[in-house]
Amino acid sequence: MESSEGFSVIQPINVNRKVYERGTLGDGSTGIQSIKFDPQDRYVAAGCEDGSIRVFNAHTGKLAYLLNQRQAAGLEEEKMPTTCIRWRPAGSSAKTKNVLISIHADGSVQHWHTTSGKRLHRLAPQNNQLYCADFNPDGTQFATAGRDLIVRVYDETTKNVVVEFQPGGAGSPGHSNRIFCVKYYNADPNILISGGWDDTVQIWDMREGCAVRSIFGPHICGDALDIKDGVILTGSWKEKEQLQTFYLGSGECIHTVDWDGGTGLRGSPDPCMVYAAQYSKHDEGEMILAGGSKSNEARFFDTMNYNKPFAGVVNMTQPVFAVDFSYSGNVAALGCGDGCIRMLSLSKTG
Repeated sequence: MESSEGFSVIQPINVNRKVYERGTLGDGSTGIQSIKFDPQDRYVAAGCEDGSIRVFNAHTGKLAYLLNQRQAAGLEEEKMPTTCIRWRPAGSSAKTKNVLISIHADGSVQHWHTTSGKRLHRLAPQNNQLYCADFNPDGTQFATAGRDLIVRVYDETTKNVVVEFQPGGAGSPGHSNRIFCVKYYNADPNILISGGWDDTVQIWDMREGCAVRSIFGPHICGDALDIKDGVILTGSWKEKEQLQTFYLGSGECIHTVDWDGGTGLRGSPDPCMVYAAQYSKHDEGEMILAGGSKSNEARFFDTMNYNKPFAGVVNMTQPVFAVDFSYSGNVAALGCGDGCIRMLSLSKTG
């Protein structure tokens, strides 16, 4: 793993969690739009501005696989960014393992077998731009969304559309501007949420075929939605109320997270406008990680301690566009506009 130049970690005193610089992945040749650990924490995959998907060994930091090389080189189709990547869940019944999907600004959806480098399937673009996707918990379906305001749910086996959640307007539920994040609720695969530029989060129910509730306020501009135990986390690209939590059942706001938390944890005089936010996976969401632009920094928050921040990652020259926790909870990653992935180790001290 490369040296950790280009970022540093700051922490308040008397916290029971510690964050350490682990190193940097990537050569800085193309910006990072999306990052994800695979379900076994062996790899970190990155969706890049040049259209490539770069898969790094999470332990050595070395590039293990380079996917979509021809598009990245401008040799196949139109060279367009890879806006989102998702690994197919480990519990999927599909025989082929180590599969991820990539979403592209040209509107295409591609399935990849990472270890062989083969593209298994491609859904051709249809006059749309796609920005986000997610698998349901058992990997039998996936959802996509983007510029045309429609959330489409596909059968993973047939690649056929199962449901189309339509745009809203004139008081009807649904989105009225571009959608930048869609997320399934692991506790109920019939529920998924989405958010975007229209300052709403829509809560969709597969059984109803429509949005059953809308939350107003969050301005979602990236992978900045998550849900745990009936609580929705939102990250907004704005100077205030960047992080908020809401009840899934009522849509009521529970808490607006203080970015600095009264800890004196200051890395930049500028506020952070959040592009990406998520709960930790391994511990029922005891941590939140969020990052963004303007201040070009990220923060870790302890949900068991009133959402207080316990570490900041600062001194980055470009925005944080993507964040992810490993499934073990021992490592976190930041995908940045300078083409580097900042890797961080986490531990509890008490």
